[in-house]
Amino acid sequence: MPTTTHPGARLRPATIDDVPLILQFIRELAEYERLLDTVVATEDLLRETLFGPHPAAEVILCHEGEAPAGFALFFHNYSTFMGMPGIYLEDLFVRPEFRGKGYGKLLLAALARLAIERNCARLEWAVLDWNTPAIEFYKRLGAVPMDEWTVFRLTAKALEDLRV
Repeated sequence: MPTTTHPGARLRPATIDDVPLILQFIRELAEYERLLDTVVATEDLLRETLFGPHPAAEVILCHEGEAPAGFALFFHNYSTFMGMPGIYLEDLFVRPEFRGKGYGKLLLAALARLAIERNCARLEWAVLDWNTPAIEFYKRLGAVPMDEWTVFRLTAKALEDLRV
């Protein structure tokens, strides 16, 4: 993704030098979502998983001037029914002092452009049920909730117990 400019903002792909900033954004998002105590990511883990030999995800950074304003972390998934890849947005965060300037929409628009360029069938993400401002923002963009789906997750001990 090339650097994108917008009145007042600039988007660019993250590099390995941005790992401390990415971790800071993750912590700020977790604090907003009341989940800070669940963050175990470290700079070393992010360097390996985002910029190592097999990157698991990509990051787009948004800056206002030189000030970091927000980020989007995403990865590819796959739809068997459509027979096509998609993009899953894991995290979208704009710092409170930069909200209301269109930067969240700018980040989502960049992901929509990437999805089209990469021949993806869809762009999807999850949002916490209580996050009404985000839900309303996404609906205004034309996103629709997938109310008939429930997310399930296995972690830690459950993963260990299940493995063969």
